[in-house]
Amino acid sequence: MEIFGIGIHILVAIFFAVHAVRNGQPIYWLLILFMFPLIGSVVYFIAIYLPSSRINQGARKVASVAVKTLDPGRELREAREAYEYTPTAQNQMRLASALLEGGNAAEAATTYEACLQGPFSGDLEIRFGAARATFAAGRADDAVSHLQTIRAANDGFRAEQVSLLLAQAWAAAGRQDEARAEFEHALSRYSGFTTQAEYAIWAAGAGDTDKARALDVELRRTIERWTPQTRDLNQPLIKRLNAAMAGLR
Repeated sequence: MEIFGIGIHILVAIFFAVHAVRNGQPIYWLLILFMFPLIGSVVYFIAIYLPSSRINQGARKVASVAVKTLDPGRELREAREAYEYTPTAQNQMRLASALLEGGNAAEAATTYEACLQGPFSGDLEIRFGAARATFAAGRADDAVSHLQTIRAANDGFRAEQVSLLLAQAWAAAGRQDEARAEFEHALSRYSGFTTQAEYAIWAAGAGDTDKARALDVELRRTIERWTPQTRDLNQPLIKRLNAAMAGLR
């Protein structure tokens, strides 16, 4: 029985050693694991394995959702307080993001665009935030301008997201031909579920019944293969798709 216990310790140490090698951990972890199999495995599990595991990631997500549910205004409140106390560019960016996530698109757009006036004028992440905020605030033309600036600077930056948002911004600006062309561009290059669904929703609203239904067929096949968890994550988009398709019947 004692020998069996020692064997288990060694097997566990080997498991963590393989994990260490595959994940590029320092070589001293191998020494610790094989010189002290039991205590070394415990330390490695707590220090390295657990923080990178799916279990821990899942726990963090659950905790994050719980915090947002119990105190939905916490991040915005803390971001505003941080910026008022220390008005740095980083705190201003944090405030802009919190405003957008909190549903205050107009103030978020103003804050993002203020960030672009200083040394971060070339920061594409900030400009993408400005594009999202101006679009959400109903300023479609400004969103188009921000997105075209991003694409001109680096057409590989968030390529699918930029293309999809640009198509939606063109549509919101009443430029339906440009919207269709951009949706087709996004579909031909990326063809992700979100892109297909948003194209189908737009096509249904634009009266392109054939395109909407053709996309819907492919989308239903994708949804059928999903796990219940994946369906739950995409439920808001699925509901919008269902509503758009129901309008065609």
